[in-house]
Amino acid sequence: MTHFSRFQRLLPQPRFLFTQSRVLQQPLIRARTVVRSTMGSSSSFSSKLLFRQLFEKESSTYTYLLADVSHPDKPALLIDPVDKTVDRDLKLINELGLKLIYAMNTHVHADHVTGTGLLKTKLPGVKSVISKASGSKADMFVGPGDKVSIGDIYLEVRATPGHTAGCVTYVTGEEADQPQPRMAFTGDAVLIRGCGRTDFQGGSSDQLYESVHSQIFTLPKDTLIYPAHDYKGYEVSTVGEEMQHNPRLTKDKETFKTIMSNLNLAYPKMIDVAVPANMVCGLQDLPSQAN
Repeated sequence: MTHFSRFQRLLPQPRFLFTQSRVLQQPLIRARTVVRSTMGSSSSFSSKLLFRQLFEKESSTYTYLLADVSHPDKPALLIDPVDKTVDRDLKLINELGLKLIYAMNTHVHADHVTGTGLLKTKLPGVKSVISKASGSKADMFVGPGDKVSIGDIYLEVRATPGHTAGCVTYVTGEEADQPQPRMAFTGDAVLIRGCGRTDFQGGSSDQLYESVHSQIFTLPKDTLIYPAHDYKGYEVSTVGEEMQHNPRLTKDKETFKTIMSNLNLAYPKMIDVAVPANMVCGLQDLPSQAN
């Protein structure tokens, strides 16, 4: 039977593992204290999360590694991996003794080739994940309200289209035994003091504005925002900061739409290579297509 993602209902209800034909209940394991780490700093708090923020300089892409190190298997996931840094990511995962379960994308990227295909070839058993609305190939598809679990940590899926039609934001849970403050992996929907362009791949400035204000700016103001890209040296922001200081998203909708329609951005140099590759989750099906 095809392996399916774990989805967790809101606590304190038991967790559910969805399969094609049935629903199985699993007991809940309570949190233990470990260290959450970023590239340059670490802080101790009541959670089981191990966290790393990784950077690919050519496309200015952030890849995020999350793992539940309180679980015996130390299950982990990667968000927005890049093909060029797959070996780096796997080396880190091996050094930390983690078991990679999911390689997830926030959307079909146009500026780099996702690393999910290479990860699957180098580490059998890893499942690729993307939104169903993306139209891309993957092992598992997610939609609004789904919850993807690794051990006792879960990410809630929020639909945030506008940069592309299939964009989602992954958000950590609100319960006390989930990472606090909450973390939102916004893809290109919200960048630090900016947002993704809306002039290709089914983009819509009207839709992006609504997505951000209804799905991201409604999160607690101390929620940490981790974008898919940064071009100015920023690593993390918060919902409160972006609601106050984002030069585009603080405007009313009509002003925002005017700003987005007058950006006059260059045609993405990688789009003609990246989008076709990412529509098959990073060339994961290339050998079969060649035969």
